[in-house]
Amino acid sequence: MTTVTDAPVPEPTETGVGHQLADAVRLDLYRTMVLARTYELAILREYHADKGPGFDIGKGLIPGEMHLAAGQEPVAAGVCAHLVPGDAVTATHRPHHFAIAHGVDLDKMTAEIFGRETGLGRGRGGHMHLFDPDAHFSCSGIIAEGYPPALGQAFAFKRRGSGNIAVAVTGEGAANQGAFHESLNLAAVWKLPVLFVVEDNEWGISVPRTASTAVPSNADRAAGYGIPGHRVEDNDVDAVYEKAGEFIERARRGEGPALLEVATLRLFGHFEGDAQGYRPELVDVPKLDAIPRYESRLIEAGVLDDALRQEIAEAASERVEAAITFAKDSPLPSADEATKYVFTEEA
Repeated sequence: MTTVTDAPVPEPTETGVGHQLADAVRLDLYRTMVLARTYELAILREYHADKGPGFDIGKGLIPGEMHLAAGQEPVAAGVCAHLVPGDAVTATHRPHHFAIAHGVDLDKMTAEIFGRETGLGRGRGGHMHLFDPDAHFSCSGIIAEGYPPALGQAFAFKRRGSGNIAVAVTGEGAANQGAFHESLNLAAVWKLPVLFVVEDNEWGISVPRTASTAVPSNADRAAGYGIPGHRVEDNDVDAVYEKAGEFIERARRGEGPALLEVATLRLFGHFEGDAQGYRPELVDVPKLDAIPRYESRLIEAGVLDDALRQEIAEAASERVEAAITFAKDSPLPSADEATKYVFTEEA
């Protein structure tokens, strides 16, 4: 019987892919990851600032559940670096890194998380229901829910001949849902321009992948639908960038979908307030953080130095704090308009 102690701890390894990438590309990947991490840490700070006494998720400036993607930044950075205006992304209940990497308005997204009228959904949706038609971005609290809508987007792109593609993101736990398999099958039958992305952070809430999934890699499942599949190990942003670029260009050429799984890392709990008693490997997690490891690689390669690292960190902090201030200064929705965007209003 598989137990939680069977959950593997990935060993830090280097692929050597980065040596093939331009310095400017690697710096852009690093900037995206730093901005996403800075954002998650700021949201973490604001979320916990007023949850006491005790811990009540209904209290505070950010009420409700909170799922942070700290540790998973390489997936969003590597994939979204290849996207162009008009491309679509459907993300998960852990969406902030993909929203940031895909160019969602940071002020409006933060206001939505804080439940403010200036938010993407006028404060009605919260952090698991971000929708930005300008950036062509959406997410959902239902696992694997983003896969079928991505097929609709990809179908429209194909019919229009726009050359755009859709990216559908889910976690490894959702790869056992029917929507996952139905979407891969239909996308393959219709040769839709979509990249399916699986973020394998090893934990489906508190269940390790080894206890829930019969195959060692969800990328192997692509073969069952006659499409390419590939797994990137070790949360390697350079390798994600390279393989995502290959699959995205393939989709733009009209050659159909592909499946990319990335072995990534969830630094925090499934949700804020999760004690994570089920994680025997938790003590080893900090040393596996992809961002300081990538910093070391860039410094060793002469791409990054301390001055530039500080400049990038300060720019990210300034941008994030401005978004936090915007959200806090924005008005809450009026109770009189609680149903305004729920029911159709006749003129």
